[in-house]
Amino acid sequence: MASRLLLKGDQIQMPTTDETASTFNNATLVRIINIHASSAVMVTLVEAPGASATVVGSFQVLAQTEVYLEKKPTEGIFAANGNVKGVAAGLTN
Repeated sequence: MASRLLLKGDQIQMPTTDETASTFNNATLVRIINIHASSAVMVTLVEAPGASATVVGSFQVLAQTEVYLEKKPTEGIFAANGNVKGVAAGLTN
């Protein structure tokens, strides 16, 4: 992992539906953090935000854990609840 995080926008509360999934301004890397004290939360990646979006994949983010998700610019992300936050990011040395 790189030693520095390059922020490319404001951190937001993760949307909770495929219709409102965020592309994070067409970012290709998103830092995702689950702020819940004790519960994992499902995060889903879709081909494009919208009703009945095609799911690319999904995964659990453990409580109080951060992950970095690499994605295509047009892909959207949403979470099962509002305890997940995300920000467009880049990594530097």
